[in-house]
Amino acid sequence: MPASEYPPTPRTTPVRLAERARYDRETVHAVLDEALICHVAHVRNGVPVVIPTIHARDGERLYLHGSTGSTLARSGGDGIEVCLAVTVIDGIVLARSAFHHSMNYRSVVAHGVARLVTDPAERRHALDVVVDHVRSGRSADCRPPSNKELAATSVLVLDLNEVSAKCRTGDPVDEPEDLSGPWWAGVVPVGTVLGQPEPAADLAPDVSGP
Repeated sequence: MPASEYPPTPRTTPVRLAERARYDRETVHAVLDEALICHVAHVRNGVPVVIPTIHARDGERLYLHGSTGSTLARSGGDGIEVCLAVTVIDGIVLARSAFHHSMNYRSVVAHGVARLVTDPAERRHALDVVVDHVRSGRSADCRPPSNKELAATSVLVLDLNEVSAKCRTGDPVDEPEDLSGPWWAGVVPVGTVLGQPEPAADLAPDVSGP
């Protein structure tokens, strides 16, 4: 059974607003599970590169979806050093002063060596996890990938060892002299809403919805 918190490291300790840092697994896992997109940074030919991609958590592992032609996939066979970030925005914080405007957010940053998943069984499992992350239960409600599709798809795995969350909640923090001013202050909530599924134009009429 893993400890309830990830151990802080120099790379996961914020220089600014360190009081917002969180290391408990519950918070980290919740952010990773809610966010639909992650951004993976690595160094390519001496130049930093950031790639947006789909991710999915499976226990203490994070699977990253990609193409076999991507730099990440081609470099992942021997392992590639990455920094991964996800962010969930919960509100726009409107302060009385322009300087104190902010966001209420929950974010996670993870560091480590991502490696290419080569075991066929783990690759199929990982792709199911990724599909189910996008839409719960969807892997059982669609055609599984063919061998040709599997050959064109890469999956990298990053163990969650060096990871932290950072969160902001609450009202704007204004200067005392601005509190009696004429400017509105507060929070505009932000959330992700899934709409009613829209069938494809070529969907057979007798096929039921997800």
